[in-house]
Amino acid sequence: MSEDIDSYMLKGKGFLNEAISHLKSELSKIRAGKASPAMLDGVMVDYYGNPTPLNQVANLGTPDSKTISIQPWEKNMLGPIEQAIFSANLGLTPMNDGEFVRIVIPPLTEDRRKLLVKQSKGLCEDAKVSLRSARHKMMDFIKKEVKDGYPEDAGKRKEGDVEAMIKDYTSQIEALLVAKEKDIMTV
Repeated sequence: MSEDIDSYMLKGKGFLNEAISHLKSELSKIRAGKASPAMLDGVMVDYYGNPTPLNQVANLGTPDSKTISIQPWEKNMLGPIEQAIFSANLGLTPMNDGEFVRIVIPPLTEDRRKLLVKQSKGLCEDAKVSLRSARHKMMDFIKKEVKDGYPEDAGKRKEGDVEAMIKDYTSQIEALLVAKEKDIMTV
């Protein structure tokens, strides 16, 4: 029976790792006044009738900390790329010069910075909710196994392991939030 609990906890740990990865991905999309190609993740371009991720139809780069340059592999894609960026409603204005699409990242106002910090905190809270949900499922599973004959003292140890795991992941989330908040509030 011990293997059942261990394999279930391993699955739970995988879920927790996915929650952290998702949080990192979402936080990378919040712009902190610095240009980053990750800001354009999720932008889909109409590529001959098929919605295609922007990074699959163009090279993305950051020539400086305030500019993102997009060089399409085909010149006729300049218009659709520009349109896709407008459609994504990211608050960014692309400029097409016939070769590249450039996006200049405007400096953030203090109010906008505070709003981005609030948005980051919301994402971190969502991740913590995911952790609590996973914790609840793992604890219920352990209690069920104890009822079905798993030794009670071993069950208590496993519950302690789950608590330690959740505490570790919660501290990772807190660290990500602190780093993102510092990044956003740095002028």
